[in-house]
Amino acid sequence: MRNQTRREFLKAIGLAAASAPVVSILQGCASAGQTGRAESKRPNIVVIISDDMGYADIGCHGCRDIATPNIDSIAQNGVRFTNGYVSCPVCSPTRAGLITGRYQQRFGHEYNTGPPPGGQREHVGLPVTEVTIADVLKSAGYVTGAVGKWHLGLSPHFHPFKRGFDEFFGFLHGNHSFIDAGLGTFNPILRGTEPVDEKEYLTDAFSREAVAFVERHHDEPFFLYLAYNAVHTPMQAPQRYKDSFKHITNQKRRIYAGMLTSMDEGIGKLLAKLRELNLEEDTLLFFVNDNGGPTGANASRNDPLRATKGTMYEGGVRVPFMVQWPGRLKAGRVYHNPVIALDILPTAAAAAGAVAFGGNRKLDGVNLLPYLTGKKKTLPHQTLCWRSGRNHAVRKKNFKLVKMGDETGLFDLSSDVGESKDLKAEKPDVLKDMEKTYEKWNSQMIEPAWSIQRRTRRATKKKKKT
Repeated sequence: MRNQTRREFLKAIGLAAASAPVVSILQGCASAGQTGRAESKRPNIVVIISDDMGYADIGCHGCRDIATPNIDSIAQNGVRFTNGYVSCPVCSPTRAGLITGRYQQRFGHEYNTGPPPGGQREHVGLPVTEVTIADVLKSAGYVTGAVGKWHLGLSPHFHPFKRGFDEFFGFLHGNHSFIDAGLGTFNPILRGTEPVDEKEYLTDAFSREAVAFVERHHDEPFFLYLAYNAVHTPMQAPQRYKDSFKHITNQKRRIYAGMLTSMDEGIGKLLAKLRELNLEEDTLLFFVNDNGGPTGANASRNDPLRATKGTMYEGGVRVPFMVQWPGRLKAGRVYHNPVIALDILPTAAAAAGAVAFGGNRKLDGVNLLPYLTGKKKTLPHQTLCWRSGRNHAVRKKNFKLVKMGDETGLFDLSSDVGESKDLKAEKPDVLKDMEKTYEKWNSQMIEPAWSIQRRTRRATKKKKKT
């Protein structure tokens, strides 16, 4: 019945006829048990997203003033990506890319959601024509749950229930108070579609709900999307950490430490529940941060990377990113080739043996499993591109072109991860090739409709003044 419902839904939004044959979401997609494990056992899928965490703020990236043993354990039990990226340096577009496996510029989701200037909020969100990772896994018989921050549209037709999720506990907008969340008026905590008067520290509440979801569905294949709003502002730490970080003299970072520790402990509870239920080896679990840390806002740290959230430099788009699947992936591996959060959907689909409706949708992510198991030795991505308004960047192997406002820089990340030495004068041929690569990619993308409207209005006003 669940699969039939999804067919009817996908038909209703114009993605496929109900009688159309299902096709693999990526060519060669095989069942998860293809190498060594039971063919009939499909893995559970868990995706954990942190919010605005700094690149340097976990132990396995060298952090010394805040302990993150549970996040670190994912790297220890699986694979850590040293060149792991997201598709945007701010929250909502990254989520749109991750959840669809596609560059969000392909469907006009280039900026954070919210009521745009002169626009209507009901038009701002993940387009309903896009297929999500929840759609894909639900069509394969998975029960699907979302916990935490949504930030993919406020109106009812953007709600997680309309995007492939069976269950939802969280909020719809971009940030939320952590303490005394309450019912609220504009952005309440929702269970499904009903506001709840949540009393627990919000990070702890999200961890509680994630564990409860696993307990409810441990006897069937499940997909859990756990999107913490920690460590995004407002800076509010649990009271229990008031005296725990006296060694940190910066008051804002001391609060940040409590917020991060609460999230790490919650992740530890989820991992412990998977072990308790003997699900750990049969669970493919990703951890990724949504963008670089906004160092001034929350005292996060991105060193040794340049700049912060909102920029096209490494400090804006390179993030903590790791995956574990003890039944399939060798523990403790460090993978150095560039990967991106767009890869999560096709990787999860391949692991689950999932199918999607229609075969003409361009996926920009790739299935990482052959690269992580050693079957493929090539780069998962020859190039990666970013665009946010006037700013853009492209990485091609180890070279990276960055355009921020009126400034353009060319950097060799193999020797200059901090992007401190501009090589454009020394390597004009490389610069020209990178610019051509970006323009080719950019020609395939679209501009959001409301952005076009705003630009047109501004041009009209300027013309009238002259």
